Amino acid sequence: MAGCRSWVFFLTVCAVSFLGANAEAKFNIPVGKLFTYEVMRETFQNDFEPLSKLFAGRLYDDPMTFKCNQQNFPDLPEWLRFTQRHPYDNGFLYGTPMTPGKNIIEIYAVNKRSYETARQILVITIVPKSILPYQAEFFLGLREIEKVLPSAVQDEIKQDLQKLWNTEALEIVNISNALDRGGRVPLPLAGHFEGVYVRVGSEKFFSLCLLRVQTSDHEKQCKAGVKVRIPGGCSFCSIPSNCITWCKTELFDLTKQVPTPPAPTMGSGILEAGEDFDPPESPPSRDFFPDYIVTVIVPLILAIILCLLLFYIMFCRREGVERRNARTNHIQLYHHHTIHGNTDELRNMAGNRRGPPPPLSTLPMYNSRTGEGAPPLQSDMPNIPLIMAQHDPYCDTLPRK
Repeated sequence: MAGCRSWVFFLTVCAVSFLGANAEAKFNIPVGKLFTYEVMRETFQNDFEPLSKLFAGRLYDDPMTFKCNQQNFPDLPEWLRFTQRHPYDNGFLYGTPMTPGKNIIEIYAVNKRSYETARQILVITIVPKSILPYQAEFFLGLREIEKVLPSAVQDEIKQDLQKLWNTEALEIVNISNALDRGGRVPLPLAGHFEGVYVRVGSEKFFSLCLLRVQTSDHEKQCKAGVKVRIPGGCSFCSIPSNCITWCKTELFDLTKQVPTPPAPTMGSGILEAGEDFDPPESPPSRDFFPDYIVTVIVPLILAIILCLLLFYIMFCRREGVERRNARTNHIQLYHHHTIHGNTDELRNMAGNRRGPPPPLSTLPMYNSRTGEGAPPLQSDMPNIPLIMAQHDPYCDTLPRK
């Protein structure tokens, strides 16, 4: 029975380790459609502590940070972004691909409690699809990017925009943070948000409410900086945070866009026979003497003038000691010399004053037990012992209680 339990435990460990190390998810998304993937902390928590939940019954809620990159590349593809506000929050991968292809994304989770790591692989296959011809971009000033990416919040925003567009055939094309578009970082206070740009598209043409954005009156109000009045019957935000900023609303009609011109044809780079190469003429010679005068001569002249002015002040304006003493009152000059003489006398007296007696421990031949000090020995011997223990080898000089 014990052997069977050991085998079950071993197989469980191997299965969890194999599945956790080779976790892979596959997605097929069309071109021009928003892709969002929520990186769940609970998924990696099970990889970090697979047996504690099964046998010990312990549940951890560890802080984690995620690092995402394209396989064999140091960063994500240009169309994909990642955000995570706090180690206790889930992360989000989001973006809109514009070209078909295949991307393999590696997600590494770092457990901040145990510093373990786990990996997950996303295989994103981008299939070609026609782009929606009519698109509009709205700015939600009371939203933040990680609060908009969940599917439930996207449905709420989509429902309000469907009423504004007057159609249900509406898809979210892209969501981007206002900070990525040059917005300013808000203050860390309640009621201040970063803002989010939401771009939607449809096969149906714009509604009358949206077309009012392109009128001259609307543009004048936005340029004047006054509060833009919402067109009548065009306020459809059921949630205050979903209300749009009308001055930052833009419409895109992709059916009227001018096609990009073809790339220029590159020649062989070899001149045809019979043609002569006419090299360009050399530029005319330039006279650097005015530049030399401005950069060298003028500063040198100013430096000479300053030196002459300083020489005049230091040497030509001084009156000398004898002339100063002659102009000074005799009594004032006598007091001046008296002060100098008294100062020198006080300094000499302070130098001859005997200081406090030195401590006994600094005196020669100091005995630490009795506290007595003996006079230094007067002897002509070249070697004089410094402590009493050298005279009596059986004398104990250590202090005793």
